Amino acid sequence: MMSNFKAKIEISAGKRNKAIFKAIETDNKFYDENPTKSNLTIDDKITIIIDAKELSHLRANLNSTLRLVQASNDSIESVKI
Repeated sequence: MMSNFKAKIEISAGKRNKAIFKAIETDNKFYDENPTKSNLTIDDKITIIIDAKELSHLRANLNSTLRLVQASNDSIESVKI
């Protein structure tokens, strides 16, 4: 029997929330063979819940998601006028 693993990430990026959310949501939509299940919501913060059957899959998805959040935030910051 395999254990299920779950992670919850909450991100508050102020005015950048919507842009970061859209980047993550788009990436999540186009990865059909993803071995993890991700649930994304947005209100005053972004909430990401990731479920996986294997710890290594959870870790990989967490790393990928956090890097995408950082890249999105950095991109937004770099074009600030």
